[in-house]
Amino acid sequence: MFIVLSTLMVFTILVKLGFWQLERAEQKQQWQAALSQRQNASVLTYEQLLAHLGNDNLTGYKLSTHVTPILQQVFLLDNQTVNGRVGYLAYQAFEVAPDKPWLLVELGFEAGSIDRSMLPNVAALTSPLALSGRVYQKQMNPMSSELMAETGSPIRIQNLNIEQLALLIDKPLLPVVLQPNNIPGDSRIHPWQPIPLSAQKHQGYAVQWFSMAGVFAVIMLFLFFRKLKQQDNHKN
Repeated sequence: MFIVLSTLMVFTILVKLGFWQLERAEQKQQWQAALSQRQNASVLTYEQLLAHLGNDNLTGYKLSTHVTPILQQVFLLDNQTVNGRVGYLAYQAFEVAPDKPWLLVELGFEAGSIDRSMLPNVAALTSPLALSGRVYQKQMNPMSSELMAETGSPIRIQNLNIEQLALLIDKPLLPVVLQPNNIPGDSRIHPWQPIPLSAQKHQGYAVQWFSMAGVFAVIMLFLFFRKLKQQDNHKN
């Protein structure tokens, strides 16, 4: 009886994992549709973006605003890979208006050195700018979400924890990042991956889980009938 219950439990878990992946695929399809709508929508002002706070994830909205680089400090997000190269994503926080939260701006990807003690020299923006681009909100990894800021300049961080970053600079920060497309003289890559895994990936994983459940069921049935046959042979 224990073996039968264990077999049913394993089979049920495999099937549930398959259905869970199908649910994730459907969520990603809906999310992709929402991103497409936002990319086709009109550009938001900073005030309009603020009005959307708390409603949903703001990734994909287009934004145009003026920023002032009062704090000329660059932050380097560690362990980033772009086109096979390992390095950092550089960020700088800007004031938008004295009575509004500051805005974190992505300066782009910078390749790292083999010697981790040598950080890339990323110059901070020093003049007021009119920036436009798209915003994104990174989902926190429950297994690793601490900022873990190092000393020095630029400051290397391990996770883009905007709440902790705001405490570090002692300024309120909007919980989104602007990925601009009009920084003067900008030649850095700005990777865009708002959906870590596509719906097709989740569907593929679902097929794998269902296949594993099917193979497991076939193996267990084979063993079950072989045992029955052995018992009949012993009786005879």
